[in-house]
Amino acid sequence: MRAKFLRAMLVFLSCFVLLSLPACGSSLSTTGDNLINVRFSEVIHSIFYAPHYVAMGKGFFKGEGLHVDMVTSQGSDKGAAALLAGTADISLIGPETSVFVHNERGEKTLKVFYQLTGTDGTVLMSRKKETNFKWEDLEGKTIIGWRPGSAPNSVLKSVLNKNGVKNVTVIDNISAQAMVGAFESGKGDYIQVYEPIASTLEKAGRAFTVDSLSWEIGAFPETSYEATSDFIDANPDVIQKWSNAVYKATQWMNTHSAEEIATVLEPYFKETPRDIIVKSVDRYKHLKVWPESPVPTYEQLKILQDVLVENGLIKEGQRVRYDSVIERSFAEKAVKGGK
Repeated sequence: MRAKFLRAMLVFLSCFVLLSLPACGSSLSTTGDNLINVRFSEVIHSIFYAPHYVAMGKGFFKGEGLHVDMVTSQGSDKGAAALLAGTADISLIGPETSVFVHNERGEKTLKVFYQLTGTDGTVLMSRKKETNFKWEDLEGKTIIGWRPGSAPNSVLKSVLNKNGVKNVTVIDNISAQAMVGAFESGKGDYIQVYEPIASTLEKAGRAFTVDSLSWEIGAFPETSYEATSDFIDANPDVIQKWSNAVYKATQWMNTHSAEEIATVLEPYFKETPRDIIVKSVDRYKHLKVWPESPVPTYEQLKILQDVLVENGLIKEGQRVRYDSVIERSFAEKAVKGGK
């Protein structure tokens, strides 16, 4: 029932925006300094997406002739709706949205063209310090988690299932912006968060890390750059330039320290102390959340759809073909120097 509601809501939202904004389209404008202006929607604002901010801060997008007009959608469903409505050209969202939209709308919808993260980026935190945490310790407890159908929600439920934890309540109806406030007001025994929130809570002594879900879920294609198939077909040069810029940023991060990366990230996280940014980058480097190759693979799509089936978000017969939701050529060319 939840999966049906989620997919129906996504399609309704996109159609509503389309009807409300009949003049919107995917035509690209240029800035005063002759850069192509790309309207970009990120799912949330997190150091989990550090390569994107590095691509902006180090001038890799500008070097490719692109200007990034960035907004935060606060949800993959909203980021996908913006693409379908023509109010965003590229979105950074969970690839599960492409599967949902394909099952509702058919072939010419959303396609993944670059895999930014290769595992889950959330941290499970407790209200009190715990030693020798085991997942069965969650029996009878309450976790503040993410909305139904989202990647972090699906990952958490798969990890709970893997560890045989059944008697646990996941609170999944609190908005992303309100989760920490709810936890600090006394709601929930645990909370599932991204960086830099995890390190911020830890430094303040308001929550304590018990595990990173990436250790439990392993490889998982959590966040991808996506665009409509129509936009990709009409603007292959923009998609290629975008892929080149982000790949250059990831390569730069691989050869620089967390301290150097933090210097680039600081303008994008002005409310976050530098030591928290450094700690967040260190954590994600340790967890290897940024894959060596950004090319979306057949195995990644299988892992994703296995999780969706396990969580009841799609039926076995609703698995989609690789080429229905993925266009890998741009990431492949980026790895080869953009040619």
